[in-house]
Amino acid sequence: METVIRAADGAAKKAAPPPPPSAETATGWKAPAAMVLVQLFNTGMVLLSKVAIGGGMFVFALLAYRSIFGAAIILPLALLRERGKWREMDWPAAGWIFLNAFIGYAVPMSLYYYGLQDTTASYAVIFLNIIPLTTFILSLVFRMEALRVRSKAGSLKIAGVMLSVGGTMLISIYKGKTLHLWNSVLHYHKEQQMEVATHQLRGTMLLVGSSFAFACWYLIQSKVLNVYPYKYWSSMATCLVGGFQTALVGVILRRDKSAWKIGWDINLATIVYSGALATAGKYSLNSWAVVKKGPAYPPMFSPLSVVFTVVFGSIFIGDDITVGSLIGTAMVIAGIYVFLWAKAKELPEK
Repeated sequence: METVIRAADGAAKKAAPPPPPSAETATGWKAPAAMVLVQLFNTGMVLLSKVAIGGGMFVFALLAYRSIFGAAIILPLALLRERGKWREMDWPAAGWIFLNAFIGYAVPMSLYYYGLQDTTASYAVIFLNIIPLTTFILSLVFRMEALRVRSKAGSLKIAGVMLSVGGTMLISIYKGKTLHLWNSVLHYHKEQQMEVATHQLRGTMLLVGSSFAFACWYLIQSKVLNVYPYKYWSSMATCLVGGFQTALVGVILRRDKSAWKIGWDINLATIVYSGALATAGKYSLNSWAVVKKGPAYPPMFSPLSVVFTVVFGSIFIGDDITVGSLIGTAMVIAGIYVFLWAKAKELPEK
């Protein structure tokens, strides 16, 4: 009898279908893909914004228009995917969203655009890579991220962050031999390029302040989604409030109508691109990633914007690719891989 029961149990185990993959395994590629898109959006935003601001566009007009346009892009998604959830927004949630818009949009983007105005696009984009290290440190200070230095995963997370940041710094510091890998799509002469601003120190200080504010925003975003866990309505409200905040400051600084006029030119293209992709797309994807992976996950991908700038600058406008940029790019990719592997190792432990 016992032999028959064992045989039946064995047959049942063989016949049982394999367990379905976990949600984390099934959707494991979505979070990295979303963060890569965010960095592509950022790269295009920096290049277009530099051209628009260099052409005389008022910074706060650009900020207000792109944010309000971004809110209009997210609104249909909020109505379809989170119908009726706006009624659950109470006063505490509204207060956190106001702070989220101020720290995550109005302050950092104002500082960044004025820093971009004082420097160059290739220089300004490097400061986005201060964000991962700063966010990681702040996450540790506020106990939102577990370090576990003695564990293998904790050590690798630190190594990944340092390797990525070091790679981006190498791109900007070490040049080496110039490589001619392909012909550029567009041919700009040096005399046609915009002049490099002379306020390098002031611009650097503004960019550092912007990076610190962005790091704080990732932590606040996590808190917002705890009190109001609807990413589309949260992102739409953040964009709308951020637009009104920057518009108010802009009206105080400049009341002449010419500063707020836009036509069918690069300024309008920058507003549409920045609002649809660099604002609506970025805030929605970042909010989703913070929920899935934590506040230290999205900024880890910031070094990719430097890589994209090196590659796209070479393809489209003929910027040189050097040995130093290739070595730095390899370090960035290796650092991201190490960090993601360490984060994946932590999930089973949690």
